[in-house]
Amino acid sequence: MHTPEQLLQLYDTTFSKNNFNTSPTNLYKPVEHIMSMKGKRLRPLLVMLSCEMFGGDVTKSLNAAFAMEVFHNFTLVHDDIMDKAETRRGMPTVHKVFGLNAAILAGDVMLAYAYKYLTASEPAKVPALMELFNTTAIQIFEGQQMDVDFEERDDVTEEEYLKMIEYKTSVLMACCTQTGAILAGADITAQKKIYDFGLYLGLSFQVRDDLLDAFGDGKKVGKKIGGDILLNKKTFLLLRTMRLCNDAQRAQLNELLREKDEHKKISGIQHLMQITGGYEQTKNEADRLFQQSISALESVGVPAASRSRLYDLACKINNRDY
Repeated sequence: MHTPEQLLQLYDTTFSKNNFNTSPTNLYKPVEHIMSMKGKRLRPLLVMLSCEMFGGDVTKSLNAAFAMEVFHNFTLVHDDIMDKAETRRGMPTVHKVFGLNAAILAGDVMLAYAYKYLTASEPAKVPALMELFNTTAIQIFEGQQMDVDFEERDDVTEEEYLKMIEYKTSVLMACCTQTGAILAGADITAQKKIYDFGLYLGLSFQVRDDLLDAFGDGKKVGKKIGGDILLNKKTFLLLRTMRLCNDAQRAQLNELLREKDEHKKISGIQHLMQITGGYEQTKNEADRLFQQSISALESVGVPAASRSRLYDLACKINNRDY
Protein backbone atom coordinates (compact mmCIF):
# COMPACT_ATOMS: atom_id res chain seq x y z
CA MET A 1 0.00 0.00 0.00
CA HIS A 2 1.15 3.50 -0.83
CA THR A 3 1.56 6.47 1.46
CA PRO A 4 -0.39 9.63 0.56
CA GLU A 5 2.87 11.22 -0.55
CA GLN A 6 3.57 8.31 -2.90
CA LEU A 7 0.06 8.50 -4.30
CA LEU A 8 0.38 12.21 -4.97
CA GLN A 9 3.70 11.62 -6.69
CA LEU A 10 2.08 8.96 -8.88
CA TYR A 11 -0.83 11.30 -9.58
CA ASP A 12 1.45 14.25 -10.41
CA THR A 13 3.66 12.14 -12.64
CA THR A 14 0.66 10.83 -14.54
CA PHE A 15 -0.85 14.27 -15.03
CA SER A 16 2.28 16.40 -15.20
CA LYS A 17 1.89 17.02 -18.92
CA ASN A 18 -0.87 19.13 -20.43
CA ASN A 19 -3.97 16.95 -20.16
CA PHE A 20 -6.11 19.42 -22.07
CA ASN A 21 -6.04 20.66 -25.63
CA THR A 22 -3.78 23.63 -26.29
CA SER A 23 -5.90 25.29 -28.96
CA PRO A 24 -7.75 27.61 -28.95
CA THR A 25 -5.32 29.27 -26.57
CA ASN A 26 -7.87 31.69 -25.15
CA LEU A 27 -9.96 28.74 -23.97
CA TYR A 28 -7.22 26.63 -22.41
CA LYS A 29 -4.96 29.29 -20.87
CA PRO A 30 -7.53 30.00 -18.14
CA VAL A 31 -7.83 26.24 -17.52
CA GLU A 32 -4.06 25.99 -17.18
CA HIS A 33 -4.13 28.92 -14.75
CA ILE A 34 -6.51 27.32 -12.24
CA MET A 35 -5.08 23.81 -12.59
CA SER A 36 -1.51 25.02 -12.08
CA MET A 37 -2.43 26.20 -8.59
CA LYS A 38 -2.76 22.53 -7.51
CA GLY A 39 -4.20 23.24 -4.08
CA LYS A 40 -4.55 20.49 -1.49
CA ARG A 41 -5.63 17.78 -3.98
CA LEU A 42 -7.72 16.20 -1.23
CA ARG A 43 -10.29 14.82 -3.62
CA PRO A 44 -7.89 12.81 -5.79
CA LEU A 45 -6.29 11.48 -2.61
CA LEU A 46 -9.68 10.39 -1.27
CA VAL A 47 -10.37 8.46 -4.47
CA MET A 48 -7.00 6.73 -4.47
CA LEU A 49 -6.84 5.98 -0.74
CA SER A 50 -10.37 4.60 -0.74
CA CYS A 51 -9.60 2.39 -3.73
CA GLU A 52 -6.52 0.96 -2.06
CA MET A 53 -8.28 0.54 1.29
CA PHE A 54 -10.71 -1.87 -0.39
CA GLY A 55 -7.88 -3.74 -2.13
CA GLY A 56 -8.18 -2.11 -5.53
CA ASP A 57 -5.45 -1.35 -8.06
CA VAL A 58 -4.72 2.34 -7.52
CA THR A 59 -3.48 2.83 -11.08
CA LYS A 60 -7.03 2.09 -12.24
CA SER A 61 -8.35 4.95 -10.12
CA LEU A 62 -6.10 7.66 -11.56
CA ASN A 63 -8.43 8.87 -14.32
CA ALA A 64 -11.35 9.11 -11.91
CA ALA A 65 -9.13 10.92 -9.38
CA PHE A 66 -8.15 13.46 -12.02
CA ALA A 67 -11.79 13.85 -13.07
CA MET A 68 -12.76 14.78 -9.52
CA GLU A 69 -10.00 17.39 -9.29
CA VAL A 70 -10.93 18.91 -12.65
CA PHE A 71 -14.58 19.04 -11.66
CA HIS A 72 -13.74 20.60 -8.28
CA ASN A 73 -11.65 23.29 -9.96
CA PHE A 74 -14.44 23.96 -12.45
CA THR A 75 -16.76 24.74 -9.52
CA LEU A 76 -14.14 27.04 -8.02
CA VAL A 77 -13.85 29.06 -11.25
CA HIS A 78 -17.59 29.68 -11.33
CA ASP A 79 -17.87 30.18 -7.54
CA ASP A 80 -15.19 32.87 -7.69
CA ILE A 81 -17.16 34.70 -10.35
CA MET A 82 -20.34 34.63 -8.26
CA ASP A 83 -18.47 35.61 -5.09
CA LYS A 84 -16.53 38.34 -6.90
CA ALA A 85 -13.39 36.82 -5.39
CA GLU A 86 -10.09 38.33 -6.44
CA THR A 87 -7.68 35.66 -5.17
CA ARG A 88 -7.66 31.89 -4.98
CA ARG A 89 -4.82 29.96 -3.32
CA GLY A 90 -2.85 33.19 -3.12
CA MET A 91 -3.14 33.89 -6.86
CA PRO A 92 -5.49 36.05 -8.94
CA THR A 93 -8.73 34.27 -9.82
CA VAL A 94 -9.37 33.20 -13.39
CA HIS A 95 -11.93 35.92 -14.12
CA LYS A 96 -9.61 38.61 -12.74
CA VAL A 97 -6.86 37.57 -15.16
CA PHE A 98 -8.81 36.54 -18.25
CA GLY A 99 -12.22 38.19 -17.88
CA LEU A 100 -15.70 36.88 -17.15
CA ASN A 101 -16.46 35.33 -20.52
CA ALA A 102 -13.20 33.39 -20.63
CA ALA A 103 -13.69 32.17 -17.06
CA ILE A 104 -17.23 30.96 -17.72
CA LEU A 105 -16.18 29.10 -20.85
CA ALA A 106 -13.11 27.64 -19.14
CA GLY A 107 -15.35 26.23 -16.44
CA ASP A 108 -17.68 24.76 -19.04
CA VAL A 109 -14.90 22.91 -20.84
CA MET A 110 -13.48 21.64 -17.54
CA LEU A 111 -16.83 20.05 -16.76
CA ALA A 112 -16.68 18.25 -20.11
CA TYR A 113 -13.13 17.07 -19.39
CA ALA A 114 -14.23 15.74 -16.00
CA TYR A 115 -16.69 13.47 -17.80
CA LYS A 116 -14.04 12.54 -20.33
CA TYR A 117 -11.61 11.29 -17.69
CA LEU A 118 -14.26 9.66 -15.51
CA THR A 119 -15.54 7.59 -18.43
CA ALA A 120 -11.96 6.51 -19.19
CA SER A 121 -12.20 4.28 -16.10
CA GLU A 122 -12.75 0.51 -16.26
CA PRO A 123 -15.76 0.12 -18.63
CA ALA A 124 -17.72 -2.23 -16.36
CA LYS A 125 -17.58 0.34 -13.54
CA VAL A 126 -18.53 3.38 -15.63
CA PRO A 127 -22.36 3.14 -15.27
CA ALA A 128 -22.15 3.15 -11.46
CA LEU A 129 -19.54 5.92 -11.52
CA MET A 130 -21.69 8.04 -13.83
CA GLU A 131 -24.84 7.59 -11.75
CA LEU A 132 -23.00 8.68 -8.61
CA PHE A 133 -21.24 11.57 -10.34
CA ASN A 134 -24.37 12.94 -12.02
CA THR A 135 -26.29 12.87 -8.75
CA THR A 136 -23.39 14.62 -7.05
CA ALA A 137 -23.07 17.30 -9.74
CA ILE A 138 -26.78 18.14 -9.56
CA GLN A 139 -26.61 18.41 -5.76
CA ILE A 140 -23.58 20.71 -5.99
CA PHE A 141 -25.35 23.06 -8.37
CA GLU A 142 -28.42 23.04 -6.11
CA GLY A 143 -26.20 23.80 -3.12
CA GLN A 144 -24.58 26.69 -4.94
CA GLN A 145 -27.98 28.20 -5.68
CA MET A 146 -28.99 27.76 -2.05
CA ASP A 147 -25.81 29.60 -1.03
CA VAL A 148 -26.67 32.49 -3.36
CA ASP A 149 -30.28 32.58 -2.12
CA PHE A 150 -29.16 32.72 1.50
CA GLU A 151 -27.41 36.05 0.88
CA GLU A 152 -30.83 37.66 0.36
CA ARG A 153 -32.55 35.99 3.31
CA ASP A 154 -32.56 36.96 6.97
CA ASP A 155 -34.26 33.81 8.23
CA VAL A 156 -31.74 31.10 7.30
CA THR A 157 -31.48 28.37 9.95
CA GLU A 158 -28.43 26.38 10.96
CA GLU A 159 -30.16 23.24 9.65
CA GLU A 160 -30.64 24.86 6.24
CA TYR A 161 -27.02 25.96 6.22
CA LEU A 162 -25.79 22.44 6.98
CA LYS A 163 -27.93 21.07 4.13
CA MET A 164 -26.52 23.70 1.80
CA ILE A 165 -22.89 22.83 2.59
CA GLU A 166 -23.73 19.14 2.41
CA TYR A 167 -24.74 19.70 -1.20
CA LYS A 168 -22.20 22.36 -2.15
CA THR A 169 -19.11 20.80 -0.54
CA SER A 170 -19.63 17.50 1.26
CA VAL A 171 -21.22 15.39 -1.46
CA LEU A 172 -18.16 15.74 -3.68
CA MET A 173 -15.88 14.39 -0.94
CA ALA A 174 -18.37 11.57 -0.39
CA CYS A 175 -18.47 10.96 -4.14
CA CYS A 176 -14.67 10.65 -4.15
CA THR A 177 -14.58 8.05 -1.38
CA GLN A 178 -17.41 6.03 -2.92
CA THR A 179 -15.79 6.29 -6.36
CA GLY A 180 -12.67 4.62 -4.98
CA ALA A 181 -14.83 1.91 -3.43
CA ILE A 182 -16.67 1.31 -6.72
CA LEU A 183 -13.40 1.00 -8.62
CA ALA A 184 -12.12 -1.51 -6.05
CA GLY A 185 -15.27 -3.63 -6.33
CA ALA A 186 -16.54 -2.99 -2.77
CA ASP A 187 -20.10 -4.08 -1.98
CA ILE A 188 -22.99 -1.61 -1.64
CA THR A 189 -22.97 -1.68 2.18
CA ALA A 190 -19.28 -0.78 2.29
CA GLN A 191 -19.82 1.89 -0.36
CA LYS A 192 -22.53 3.52 1.77
CA LYS A 193 -20.32 3.56 4.86
CA ILE A 194 -17.34 5.07 3.09
CA TYR A 195 -19.70 7.59 1.45
CA ASP A 196 -20.85 8.66 4.92
CA PHE A 197 -17.23 9.04 5.98
CA GLY A 198 -16.63 11.45 3.11
CA LEU A 199 -19.92 13.25 3.70
CA TYR A 200 -19.30 14.05 7.37
CA LEU A 201 -15.67 14.85 6.66
CA GLY A 202 -16.86 17.36 4.07
CA LEU A 203 -19.29 18.93 6.53
CA SER A 204 -16.58 19.27 9.15
CA PHE A 205 -14.21 20.60 6.47
CA GLN A 206 -16.61 23.36 5.44
CA VAL A 207 -17.57 24.46 8.96
CA ARG A 208 -13.86 24.67 9.78
CA ASP A 209 -13.29 26.51 6.50
CA ASP A 210 -15.83 29.11 7.65
CA LEU A 211 -13.73 29.61 10.79
CA LEU A 212 -10.56 29.99 8.72
CA ASP A 213 -12.26 32.49 6.41
CA ALA A 214 -13.08 34.68 9.39
CA PHE A 215 -10.05 34.08 11.64
CA GLY A 216 -7.34 32.36 9.60
CA ASP A 217 -3.97 33.57 8.42
CA GLY A 218 -4.53 35.16 5.01
CA LYS A 219 -1.12 34.04 3.73
CA LYS A 220 -1.81 30.42 4.69
CA VAL A 221 -5.43 30.36 3.59
CA GLY A 222 -4.56 32.02 0.29
CA LYS A 223 -7.42 34.53 0.22
CA LYS A 224 -8.61 37.68 1.92
CA ILE A 225 -9.71 37.03 5.50
CA GLY A 226 -13.27 38.14 6.18
CA GLY A 227 -14.54 37.61 2.65
CA ASP A 228 -17.64 35.78 3.88
CA ILE A 229 -18.29 38.54 6.42
CA LEU A 230 -18.16 41.23 3.73
CA LEU A 231 -20.69 39.29 1.63
CA ASN A 232 -23.00 38.72 4.63
CA LYS A 233 -22.73 35.00 3.96
CA LYS A 234 -24.92 32.97 6.29
CA THR A 235 -22.18 30.68 7.54
CA PHE A 236 -22.71 28.42 10.53
CA LEU A 237 -20.40 30.77 12.42
CA LEU A 238 -22.55 33.82 11.69
CA LEU A 239 -25.83 32.00 12.31
CA ARG A 240 -24.65 30.64 15.64
CA THR A 241 -23.40 34.11 16.63
CA MET A 242 -26.80 35.58 15.75
CA ARG A 243 -28.51 32.99 17.92
CA LEU A 244 -26.23 33.73 20.90
CA CYS A 245 -26.47 37.54 20.73
CA ASN A 246 -28.41 39.39 23.40
CA ASP A 247 -30.68 42.24 22.26
CA ALA A 248 -27.96 44.88 22.35
CA GLN A 249 -25.46 42.64 20.53
CA ARG A 250 -28.06 41.71 17.92
CA ALA A 251 -28.74 45.37 17.19
CA GLN A 252 -24.99 45.96 16.89
CA LEU A 253 -24.61 42.98 14.57
CA ASN A 254 -27.46 44.13 12.32
CA GLU A 255 -25.83 47.55 12.08
CA LEU A 256 -22.45 46.00 11.22
CA LEU A 257 -24.03 43.86 8.49
CA ARG A 258 -24.97 47.12 6.75
CA GLU A 259 -21.58 48.76 7.42
CA LYS A 260 -19.77 50.02 4.28
CA ASP A 261 -16.32 50.39 5.86
CA GLU A 262 -14.72 46.97 5.26
CA HIS A 263 -12.26 47.04 8.15
CA LYS A 264 -14.87 48.23 10.63
CA LYS A 265 -17.33 45.58 9.44
CA ILE A 266 -14.89 42.68 9.60
CA SER A 267 -13.32 43.59 12.95
CA GLY A 268 -16.67 44.37 14.55
CA ILE A 269 -18.32 41.11 13.52
CA GLN A 270 -15.20 39.13 14.44
CA HIS A 271 -15.41 40.64 17.93
CA LEU A 272 -19.05 39.62 18.32
CA MET A 273 -18.31 36.12 17.07
CA GLN A 274 -15.78 35.75 19.85
CA ILE A 275 -17.50 37.38 22.82
CA THR A 276 -20.86 35.66 22.23
CA GLY A 277 -19.28 32.21 22.09
CA GLY A 278 -20.15 31.80 18.43
CA TYR A 279 -16.57 31.01 17.49
CA GLU A 280 -16.14 28.38 20.21
CA GLN A 281 -19.47 26.68 19.54
CA THR A 282 -18.79 26.57 15.80
CA LYS A 283 -15.46 24.91 16.50
CA ASN A 284 -17.30 22.36 18.66
CA GLU A 285 -19.73 21.68 15.82
CA ALA A 286 -16.85 21.04 13.42
CA ASP A 287 -15.36 18.61 15.95
CA ARG A 288 -18.71 16.82 16.34
CA LEU A 289 -19.07 16.35 12.59
CA PHE A 290 -15.49 15.11 12.37
CA GLN A 291 -16.18 12.46 15.00
CA GLN A 292 -19.20 11.27 12.98
CA SER A 293 -16.90 10.94 10.00
CA ILE A 294 -14.41 8.83 11.97
CA SER A 295 -17.22 6.65 13.33
CA ALA A 296 -18.38 5.94 9.77
CA LEU A 297 -14.83 5.05 8.72
CA GLU A 298 -14.39 2.70 11.69
CA SER A 299 -17.61 0.89 10.74
CA VAL A 300 -16.19 -0.14 7.35
CA GLY A 301 -15.42 -3.85 7.42
CA VAL A 302 -11.72 -3.74 6.63
CA PRO A 303 -8.71 -4.17 8.95
CA ALA A 304 -7.73 -1.13 10.99
CA ALA A 305 -4.37 -1.04 9.23
CA SER A 306 -6.15 -0.62 5.89
CA ARG A 307 -8.16 2.30 7.26
CA SER A 308 -5.20 4.04 8.87
CA ARG A 309 -4.16 6.20 5.91
CA LEU A 310 -7.67 7.60 5.42
CA TYR A 311 -7.85 8.18 9.17
CA ASP A 312 -4.53 10.06 9.12
CA LEU A 313 -5.64 12.17 6.16
CA ALA A 314 -8.93 13.00 7.89
CA CYS A 315 -7.04 14.12 11.00
CA LYS A 316 -4.74 16.28 8.88
CA ILE A 317 -7.76 17.89 7.22
CA ASN A 318 -9.42 18.46 10.56
CA ASN A 319 -6.35 20.06 12.14
CA ARG A 320 -5.37 22.26 9.19
CA ASP A 321 -4.78 26.00 9.46
CA TYR A 322 -5.00 26.75 5.72
